[in-house]
Amino acid sequence: MSTSFVTMNNQESSSSTRLRRQKSSATLMDDTETTTSIVWFRKGLRVHDNPALSDALIEAKNGLKDERKKVLPLFIMDPLFCNAQKVGANRMNFLLQSLTNLNDNLGSLSSIDNAKSNDCLTVVIGKPIDVLRDVFMKFNVSSIYFEKEQVEPFGKHRDDEVIELCKNLNVHVKTYASHTLYDQEFLLSKASAKGIPPSTMGAFQKVLANVGEPPAPVPTPPKNSLRVIPGAGDVLSKEFKYANGIPTLEDLGYEAKNISFKGGKGGETEGLRRMRGALRRGGDGHKYVQEFDKPQSSPCQLFAKEKGNGTVKASNPFEMAKKAASSSLKEDFSLLWPSTTALSPHLKFGTVSVRQFYYELQDIMKNELKGKHTNPPTSLMGQILWREFYYINAYGTPNYDKMVGNRICKQIPWKNDPENLAKWESAQTGFPWIDAAMTQLKEEGWIHHLARHAVACFLTRGDLFISWEEGARVFDRDLIDADWALNNGNWMWLSASSFFYQYFRVYGPHSFAKKYDKEGAYVKHFLPVFKNMPSKYIYEPWTAPLEVQKKAGCIVGVDYPKPMVDHAVASKQCMAWMNEAYAAEKKEKSGEEKSNKKAKIGGATRSNNT
Repeated sequence: MSTSFVTMNNQESSSSTRLRRQKSSATLMDDTETTTSIVWFRKGLRVHDNPALSDALIEAKNGLKDERKKVLPLFIMDPLFCNAQKVGANRMNFLLQSLTNLNDNLGSLSSIDNAKSNDCLTVVIGKPIDVLRDVFMKFNVSSIYFEKEQVEPFGKHRDDEVIELCKNLNVHVKTYASHTLYDQEFLLSKASAKGIPPSTMGAFQKVLANVGEPPAPVPTPPKNSLRVIPGAGDVLSKEFKYANGIPTLEDLGYEAKNISFKGGKGGETEGLRRMRGALRRGGDGHKYVQEFDKPQSSPCQLFAKEKGNGTVKASNPFEMAKKAASSSLKEDFSLLWPSTTALSPHLKFGTVSVRQFYYELQDIMKNELKGKHTNPPTSLMGQILWREFYYINAYGTPNYDKMVGNRICKQIPWKNDPENLAKWESAQTGFPWIDAAMTQLKEEGWIHHLARHAVACFLTRGDLFISWEEGARVFDRDLIDADWALNNGNWMWLSASSFFYQYFRVYGPHSFAKKYDKEGAYVKHFLPVFKNMPSKYIYEPWTAPLEVQKKAGCIVGVDYPKPMVDHAVASKQCMAWMNEAYAAEKKEKSGEEKSNKKAKIGGATRSNNT
């Protein structure tokens, strides 16, 4: 799907008129000889299955006889997000690694005599509208290609601004829906005539059954197909920071010592390696794919190496996957694994195409496993579908990231409690399992989905009765894989505000993890203060006799905080408050229905009397 704007508005602002005059007179290139196409990267930080990049190169005829058209691959870092208050150090580091790898992979597409180490991807810090206005002027830009933002309000507003600028300057715009399996506008049109997204996975799967397979990944552009503009970053560095290279964490004011993510580097190369490594876990039998059941995976399993067995065989219809089949087993299994794939950061940044993942997984399920595997919603394919489920709900729900004005969200009178929120956020709740998970989040930027369930339940309907919006804000800052659609959707689910309504099913902050880790190895890893605590007391250290606490070197209330609440009392109170909120909403809806019914009857009576 693409959108093109090739005509100017009849009425222009004076600033746009002045800019066009500047563009025609002050451009760095001769308009009669050279024009530029911009490939504007935001997510989708890859060269495989990148329709914006592919179309730009095809339409520019790069690598052929026509040398008048050049391409400027561009990434703009908005200063609003270049700080630790908005984006945690682990995520920013993953992004910078991904940009470095993207520059390298673009280099593999460049003309031999045209490419230099830092010339392929131009990285600029600045407001996108300001950067693009300057780039349009300096490089005689005729067209811009980018993956459109479909759900995040900030990104949609940014795109609207840029498209309006392009209209005014007669710059051709082409946008693509390639961050999800389907274009969400198309998918929602097939889901509901009224524009209401399906609220259950069962209903969503029925929609998918009627729309057919998602678009296949587009081929990776061939070598020598990219002709970049040498020194573009040097030119832009006069107005914008870091335009002649990719900044470091220190350049952006972060401390590198805060980086400890165990799931590998950012970037397309590492992402594809991890994706294909996950698909081959278990060797020829693809046992991991065959038996994957998300609820049975462990939230307490640390990232660790995993030995493979058998010979790797990667059979799939894509050229890049065929190349991957020649990779060694040793390389694939040198990755560190939790009990899941840890692919979510790569899907968040688009260093791995979700369509590529979908089709390579589908090929194994059909041709290798012959249909003998777990099924959605808990299977590996089910995880891809859950991602799409949250995206269609985010696309079709105004105020999706808020309680007020959100039609799918229960209106619950959450407590405003900054002190308890701070204890939860800083891993000082006095419940070792909760604090260990929050410590891992802060240190590594990642926690298992069941750990996310537990800490979210504790903050909201389980113990503290604090709004899910507060929790979503913390996750949005600290998670490497923070995704606006998934993060807000999951917080609504886990707080029993939407999608899931069994608010009485609470995760025990001192009992849940015992099912997976009786010895408390996970807690001891992230909370070393418990390294000598006997396992029988690890999840409830306050129950240990004082002599045991002293011997372990961890006295509750001195070396580690006392529990901030009595879980038995707090959870019972939270359930009562949830029950009241649900009852109030039910009563309000019943009143609205009666009122609407009376209005209809009254209207019919008046009609009969005319």
